[in-house]
Amino acid sequence: MRLLFPILIVSLLFTTKLTAQADNESSTIGVIRVEGTIGPNTFTYFDRALKESIDEGHDLFVMELDTPGGLLTSTQDIVKIMLNSSMPIVVFVSPEGANAGSAGTFITMAAHVAAMAPTTTIGAASPVSMGGAASPDTVMQKKLFNFTENFIQNIAEKRDRNADWAITAVRDGKALTAEEALEQNVVDLIAADREALIRELNGMEVAGQILNTEDAEVLFIEQSLAEKFFRIILRPEVILILTLISIYGIVGEITNPGTIVPGMAGLIALILLLYGVAALPLNIAGFLLIGLSVILFILEAFTTSFGILTAGGAISFFLGSMMVFQDLPESMQISWYWLVPATILTVVFFGLIATAGIKAQFSAHYTGMESWIGREALVTDKVGPDKGRVEIAGEYWNARSATEIEENHHCRIESVKGLTLYVEPITTETE
Repeated sequence: MRLLFPILIVSLLFTTKLTAQADNESSTIGVIRVEGTIGPNTFTYFDRALKESIDEGHDLFVMELDTPGGLLTSTQDIVKIMLNSSMPIVVFVSPEGANAGSAGTFITMAAHVAAMAPTTTIGAASPVSMGGAASPDTVMQKKLFNFTENFIQNIAEKRDRNADWAITAVRDGKALTAEEALEQNVVDLIAADREALIRELNGMEVAGQILNTEDAEVLFIEQSLAEKFFRIILRPEVILILTLISIYGIVGEITNPGTIVPGMAGLIALILLLYGVAALPLNIAGFLLIGLSVILFILEAFTTSFGILTAGGAISFFLGSMMVFQDLPESMQISWYWLVPATILTVVFFGLIATAGIKAQFSAHYTGMESWIGREALVTDKVGPDKGRVEIAGEYWNARSATEIEENHHCRIESVKGLTLYVEPITTETE
């Protein structure tokens, strides 16, 4: 009996240790989902999620990807982290029908393990971030193509993938199906879904580690609230709306001082717009044209141009709005369905609302009798230097004039002193 108790204690400790070891051997996988255009916010999400996965001690990091492409600068930032990461990173182009186009090709090939779901595609990685409409024969386009060809070649060689095809994906815009990509050593495996992918990864050696994904716990890392918000802010349609709010709000506050709300909304929109300008390669010349359009609209309030300045402002605004986004990839170009209504709305705003407010702010303000200066009055009693009466607005007032004016003649009010109007005759020449 004396020996039984120590044996039970030792057995219990041994069992506890084995259980702890078994728990420690269970794998965890961090997963993120990246959809839509690759941009600065994509990099922020990926970078934060990968660091969080490393800090939590996950055994594997998986990016599920579906993108038509995006910004080359953001793609470079993501690829740089992937190529230097000690944690095994898997890029899984999914679900079925998804695409790893353009920027997605670079990201997929930079992963330790590149996987695709059936009926997905990869490729068409020709750069279009220099305005899209530029000719491939221009010097700048040649430089850009040479850079991106070397960039994707280095990625492919680093991961022992098909560098020759990678170059054609940039140079000729070639694309492959999942089966073709597997056959040509562009990706490592095909999996129907996430569960099938995890089964395929089990026992695979990646980055010097043998993956144990059997019964692994999948932990999905969501986008933060800030990342979701700024992802919306960096859409071209939202940037155009912020531009309009900035213009309308600030001009509205200037023309109607003290209303507060338009000015506050305009300043908030302007700050968010500046963030977008700093984060995206927006064309500054486009903003200058938009600024010119505002100046032309304002000048219309002070100049009788018979609509010429308004027409010039409308053209300047439309062209400027197009130019703002011309340095973005095709997937981030803004549609005419946004540009045309925005231009019409701006013309209406300045033509019907802002112009009246601007004229009111910069014109002389008169109230009461002072508003009569320059108006005509009818002489009811002969007006001279010492006496006289006139009628205006149905009222009779004392009047004085250096030149005598007979009854039933019209005169013009020149000034007002107290309750006396000082008038001058309206001569035939003036009439």
